[in-house]
Amino acid sequence: MENPLHHFELHPLIPIHLFGFDLSINQAVVMMWVVVAAVSLFFWTAARTRQLVPTKIQSLAEISVEFLRGLVIENMGERGMRFFPFIVTLFFFILFANLLGLIPGTYTVTSQIMVTALFAIMVYVMSLIVGFTVHGLHFFSILVPPGTPGWLLPLMLPIEVISQLARPVTLSVRLFANMTAGHTVLYVLFGLMLAGGVLIGWLPFVFTVVVYILEVIVAFIQAFIFTILATVYLGDAIKLH
Repeated sequence: MENPLHHFELHPLIPIHLFGFDLSINQAVVMMWVVVAAVSLFFWTAARTRQLVPTKIQSLAEISVEFLRGLVIENMGERGMRFFPFIVTLFFFILFANLLGLIPGTYTVTSQIMVTALFAIMVYVMSLIVGFTVHGLHFFSILVPPGTPGWLLPLMLPIEVISQLARPVTLSVRLFANMTAGHTVLYVLFGLMLAGGVLIGWLPFVFTVVVYILEVIVAFIQAFIFTILATVYLGDAIKLH
């Protein structure tokens, strides 16, 4: 059976090299274009058919946006609404990337650690910029949990620093690991189904269907977790707790 990790390898479709940099177009780049186009088409269709009695796609878009607005208000407050377009874009890009990656023959963008790490670093750097912009040097007080006795500071400060630095790492690895693991399991089960033939191939097929359904659920859950953690990190920078 072929290496199940072969699906995650990137191969140049259009080689481009400029000034020593590899800017080649590969399947991940193409898939990101597809994701952007799919999200744009979704919202364009929802906005184009606006009616007093909303259509199904309009209702889906309105419910999704209102849900994300609730997350922003809950974790970031009214001041966080300036980041609302970013949060909506982040959620729908990750969600559509996860779901479209489940279509056979496509590529799962969020299975690349470079992609998820870029999103995580972007969120974390944004939270630092917001924190220092709003609070100045007082933002460093985020490293001191409220009510911490003075004699505990030498112990708590290193722990809090490590905790802060671990945020982009855990945020990126969580999404990357879940999408990679799920697709690897699906690939292995699909290979077993083909190798088993008609007599015993039905058993891997049943497991493939079950895992596929779970992967659809995981696609939604991971997009939600990444987005809610982004609002929490930005909310901490705004509220300073």
